[in-house]
Formats: sequence, C-alpha cells, structure tokens
Amino acid sequence: MSRILLPLPLTLSLVLIFLCVLEKPLFAAPEGTTGVFPVQKAASVAVVIEVVGSEAELRRHMRVKNNVAELSTGTIRFSEAPIGSFGFIAPQSLGMALVSQSPDLELERVAATSHAYEIHKVADGNGLLVGFMNREAASQLTPSERPKNLRIALYSNSVDKAPTIVAVPLSKLMVDRLPSRLDPEKSESPVVLNMDLLTTTNRKSPGRAQ
Repeated sequence: MSRILLPLPLTLSLVLIFLCVLEKPLFAAPEGTTGVFPVQKAASVAVVIEVVGSEAELRRHMRVKNNVAELSTGTIRFSEAPIGSFGFIAPQSLGMALVSQSPDLELERVAATSHAYEIHKVADGNGLLVGFMNREAASQLTPSERPKNLRIALYSNSVDKAPTIVAVPLSKLMVDRLPSRLDPEKSESPVVLNMDLLTTTNRKSPGRAQ
C-alpha cells in the first residue's frame, strides 16, 4: 500500500498551525478574562465608626461610609430598593422578620418612630442593620478571629451604655426574641435587640440580595 508524501514546506506549515491552535484554543476566554465559574458574593462585613458626635452626626458618618442615600419612595420592599439606599423599619417589624426568618423586609423612607432601626442596602446588594453598641462589644465585630457566634445587643439609638454606631450584616444574624424597650413606661423609649452574629451567612435570613 503506497503512502502519500506531502511536500516538506506544506508539512511544516501544518505543524505550525497545529501548535498555534494548542496555544490559543478555539473556545478560549476573551483576552483579559478567565474561564472560571462565577462565585456567590459573600455577605458584607460589619462596619464600626469610632468617632464621637451626636446621633445625627454618627448616622451621617455611617451613611457616607456605606455610600447610601435616602430612599426616593415612601415604602418599599428591601428586594426592590435600589442599591446604595437606606430606609427604616419599626423594631417590632424587624424583630418579627428576623425571628421568623421572613424572606424580605419592608422599608420606609421616613422613620415611623424615633426608635426605628436603619437598614442600608450596600453596593453588593446585601443589607446592613445599623444600631449602637458599647465600645468593648463593638471592638469584637471586626477582628477576623472573633468567636464563632458572638452574642450582641444592638440598640436602636445612641445611649450612654451604647455610644458606638455599627452596621452588621442582616444575613449573619440569628434572632430568637423581639426587641425590648429600655423604659417600658415610655412608648418612644430606645429599644435593644439581642441576637447572635454568626461568622458565616445564615442563608434563611432576610436582607440579602435578591
């Protein structure tokens, strides 16, 4: 059986073409990109503002830090709120949503009560719950090697025992009770919500990007 012999120049050309294909496959990712699958975004980290000032000043500092602006509509679901916005939620509504692990939260542009909690929808689409803590407890929020489950008390307003403003990821909160008023005799008294701050995301909790 006879074999077909290709001219030497043609053989070298075919070898070079084959090597080029190996170096740049036909289905390679575009220049500057990688062929990896997208990963799920992690929950936002806690934010602590260590400055001294009035409650209004501290809230402004936190909003600037998280790059959020006031909602443009009266009432809206967190999932429908634009990224980079903040709103308010009544303590009992927040507590019920967290205890029952409801899939969404209803935010208001203007706080209905003086002790409403503030919620930020930050750049990654996740939610941060803003409140106040004592300085020692707040210092434990940011270290990378904090306890697996950190029990925290988050106050709705700045009070003597909790002067430091913080923002904690909603998706990392585990709550088993409703907020309680510091002064049961006053309907507008600041409230405190006791809860666990987890090191990993609680996937059933509300306030994540939808």
